[in-house]
Amino acid sequence: MSFTPKYPKGATPLTRDELAGFIPSYITTQGELNTLERTNILAGQKWASKKHVEDILSVGFIYGLHAKMFDQIWKWAGSPRTSDKNIGIPWSQIPTALPALLKNVETWIAGNVYPWDEIGARFHHRLVEIHVFANGNGRHARITTDLLLEKSGFPPFSWGANHGPLPLDEDGVTRTEYIEALREADQKKFARLVRFVRS
Repeated sequence: MSFTPKYPKGATPLTRDELAGFIPSYITTQGELNTLERTNILAGQKWASKKHVEDILSVGFIYGLHAKMFDQIWKWAGSPRTSDKNIGIPWSQIPTALPALLKNVETWIAGNVYPWDEIGARFHHRLVEIHVFANGNGRHARITTDLLLEKSGFPPFSWGANHGPLPLDEDGVTRTEYIEALREADQKKFARLVRFVRS
């Protein structure tokens, strides 16, 4: 590819092999890539909006949504990563960890184990922690979480929209708070993340 993507704080750098899967050869700036990503992601959201809640809690949906969100950008869209990253579980554990998470969420819902906001926060955190894909995990996990909430009759999260003017995907106070809340959740402390997703 003719340029190197910019990575905001906490994002996952791509390997040379992963970068080789870049599709749009005409892209030369981060701004052009951002515009294409927004369009591609909207297409993914439109596809996902037709699904039911039971679809969302399936491995096929998790992979399918990522494919629909990034299929104009990466040849490997919708495929699990095959390299270890600076965050995330070892890639070889993804095939067992992802179904286990989805089963856990089904159990939380069926048993009213947590309030819905905490179910959403815990689901989001673990999906990011597993880090299924080489790139786009945060955006994918946020959209998946919002879909789970909406299809279950609850409003989507605001994802810290009141923290500052910059979007969550750009460096700033909102992203810093998001990452710090996720790191607390790594220690099984979810209160900060639960507050953040509705702030």
